[in-house]
Amino acid sequence: MYPFTLERPASLADAARLAAAGAKPLAGGQTLLASMKLRLSSPDQLADLSGIKELTGIKREGNSIVIGAMTRHLDVANSADVKSAIPALADLAANIGDRQVRAMGTLGGSVANNDPSACYPSAVLALGATIHTTGRKIAADDFFQGMFATALNEGELITAISFPIPKRAAYMKFKQPASRFALVGVFVAQFDAGVRVAVTGASSGVFRHAGLEAALGKSFTPEAAAGVKIDASDLNSDIHATAAYRANLISVQTQRGVAKALAG
Repeated sequence: MYPFTLERPASLADAARLAAAGAKPLAGGQTLLASMKLRLSSPDQLADLSGIKELTGIKREGNSIVIGAMTRHLDVANSADVKSAIPALADLAANIGDRQVRAMGTLGGSVANNDPSACYPSAVLALGATIHTTGRKIAADDFFQGMFATALNEGELITAISFPIPKRAAYMKFKQPASRFALVGVFVAQFDAGVRVAVTGASSGVFRHAGLEAALGKSFTPEAAAGVKIDASDLNSDIHATAAYRANLISVQTQRGVAKALAG
C-alpha cells in the first residue's frame, strides 16, 4: 500500500462534500481495496461511507422496493420485504461471491463499479430500476455505459435504488468457479407492460436482449426463449469460455430463468 488519508463522514452531506473535493468513496471495499493493493488504483483520500445510517435500509414504497446504497448483500438476501416482493433479487444477493463478500459488499458499491460480470447490474437493468444519487434520479437504461463506466458524474454518490416489483422474475447465474462472478448471468423480469431480459458476464458490460424480450413478451415460456437465436459476434471469448459457448449459455439460462419464474 501507500500513504493516503481516510475520512469517516457521519452524514451524507459530509460525504458529498468530500467526494466533490476529490475523495474516493469507500463502500464495501471489495473491489477498491484489492485494486489499491495491486496499485491499480491510488487515491490520496478515501471517504468511508459505512457510518452514514441514511444510506442503509430496505423499505417498500408503493409498488417498489427501495434499498439504500450502503445496504450489504447479506441484508438484501435476508430481507423479508425483498423475499416477499422480489424473491429473485434476494436469491441473486444470496449467491454473490462468498460469505465474507456478502457480509461486506454493498448494493451501491457494486452498481457504481459496474463490473461487466457483476450480478446486481443485471437486476437493476432487468427490473427497470431507478438509481437515486446526491443530485438526481437516473433510469437504469441510461445508467450503464460499458465496462466499469456509468452515468455518474465526478463526485456524485448513489444514495438508493428503487426496484419496481414485477409479476414474475428469476436470476440464473453460471458461475466462474474461481471468482464466483458470472460467466453468464441472465435476469428475466415480467411486467404487465412486457418482459425485460438483462445479461451480465457475456460482454463488455451488462445489456438487454431485445430478441429474447420480444419473444417472451408474446409467450412467456422456455420454448419461446429457446426459439431465439443468440448472436455471438459481440460476446466475450477468453480462457474461460468462447463467444459461442456464452451465446449458448444465454439461451439456456434464459430458458431456465423463465421456468423458474413460472414455478415461482
